[in-house]
This record gives sequence, structure tokens and C-alpha cells, in this order.
Amino acid sequence: MPATVILNPYANRWLSRKRKPELEAALKKAGLDYVLHETNAPEHGIAVAKEAALAGNFPLIAAGGDGTFSEVVNGLMQAVTTDNLSTEAVGPVGFVPFGTANDLTDALGIPRDLDEVAQMLVEGHTTVIDLGRVNGRYFDNNSAVGLEPMITIENIKLKWLKGVVRYMVSALIGIVKNPTWDGEVSWDDETYTGSLSLVSVGNTNRTGGVFYMTPNASVSDGYLDFVFAPAMRHRRLVQMLPKTQTGEHVHEPEVHEHRTQKLTIRTQTPTPIQADGEVFETAATEIVYEVVPGILRVIVPKQS
Repeated sequence: MPATVILNPYANRWLSRKRKPELEAALKKAGLDYVLHETNAPEHGIAVAKEAALAGNFPLIAAGGDGTFSEVVNGLMQAVTTDNLSTEAVGPVGFVPFGTANDLTDALGIPRDLDEVAQMLVEGHTTVIDLGRVNGRYFDNNSAVGLEPMITIENIKLKWLKGVVRYMVSALIGIVKNPTWDGEVSWDDETYTGSLSLVSVGNTNRTGGVFYMTPNASVSDGYLDFVFAPAMRHRRLVQMLPKTQTGEHVHEPEVHEHRTQKLTIRTQTPTPIQADGEVFETAATEIVYEVVPGILRVIVPKQS
């Protein structure tokens, strides 16, 4: 069976489409037998990955950014659920980093040079990682409610900006708007009740290319790391923003950092939810996070 390459041409503002010939040349040079599919709409990657997984056309290779990777993972997991397979690690899945942030691939040590990536895919060395799940949606990197998905919405609007600077500008716009929620956060035997500005949940330590929201998260420890903070003034949020780029924000008195296998959030006012940079719910009042440990087999460099 040939490998299935799922390319998101829009990733990194159409840079992915421009690099398609370069990708195919690298894959052919490495001797990989594959069929390439281009996605043409949001969520299309889920359908393509699900169909390929049910047909057994592995590995599934996602070429794009973190959102593309997430769609392929969700399509695979839908196929697993549909086919009633065991809970052993599924895949393998390979990643070609064509996105703006490439948070997951950086966490896995996957190179950005296409010849190196192609050789890695042919060698097929794998490792097993965890996934997160929120309200039925899987995520491999990061998810959040509150301020962070509001920033994601702002990021989508800024079509005239490119690169990670777009995330920084979006963050500043979100902070200026400073939305807040009242609610309850419950995990293990602990509960917080009060105002909330954000809850950020990480399977890895970085999101948006520069923000180490959950700096101590590990992709294979069987847990999700999360941070949350109460409502704060604009000035305090702006002061804290640079610290999110080093992870030092978790030492601030307002910020709570924890690790768990299940997390429940209830809010009085609806909040959007983002998973791997994609807003998939816009008005949730009950959000349930859980880890799915050791479920995804991914292709990585041998040294990883």
C-alpha cells in the first residue's frame, strides 16, 4: 500500500502550495511510494485521513502546520473509533513542517529540511506519544478556553500579517479586549471557583511558535499540563506576556500550573475552545479534557 500524503496548500499563507514540487521531488528522491491529496476546505483533512486509515494506506503524512497535523490525527482517530480497533498505538503518522509555528514537529525534533524529512519518512523510525481530547476533539499539541481562543480568532482576522509576528499582534489585541469569565475548574481532588481569564492545556510545551504556555509539558508522560489565571487588568496581562515566551509566567502569583489526566471547566458565560490553533466550538459552558496516553505512533528521527 502507498503512503498517504495530505497537503494543506494554505498552510503558512500558501507557502505550502509553493513548496509542493520541492516536497514531491524529495519524496521521490528518497524512494517513497505515495499518493498525494490536497485539502480544499477546513476539516477536509479529517475526511481524507479517515478514508486512508480505513483503507490501510499508511503511513499518513501530514504536510502543513499544526492545524493540518491535528486534522490528520482526528481523521485517524475517527477511523479507529469506526473500526472498533484496540486501544494500542495507532498509525504511523508522519509530519512535514510547512506551517508558521510547527510546535509539534519542533517538540518531536523533526527537521525542516525536506530531504532530511523524506529520508526520515522512508526509514520509518517511530515513537509513541499521548493525545489530548476536549469535548470529543483530539489535539496533539495544545488546547485552550477563554483568552487564548479569542486570540486565535483575532489571528485569523489578521490576513495582512505573516509569520509568528501575527501571533504576537493577535495576543496584544486579545489582551486589550480583555474578556473574562466566571466559572469552576476541577481536576483530581482540587477545585478553583472564581474569575478566569484563560485556561491553557498542553500536550507539549509550546504554542503559537513562541508561547511556552505549559513549559513543563511532555508529549509522552501520560498527563496533560495546564495553567489558568483569574481576571487581570490590561497592564498586568501586558507585563506578563513576554514571560510566556520563556515559560517564566508560571512563577507569577496569579498563575496556577498543574498536571492531570482529566480536567473539567464550567463557565457561566460561554467561551470558545481552540484545539491545535483551530476554534471548533464558539460557545461552550462545559468543557472536559482528558489525556489518551500512548495512543499515537509517529515517525521521528532516530536520535529522537
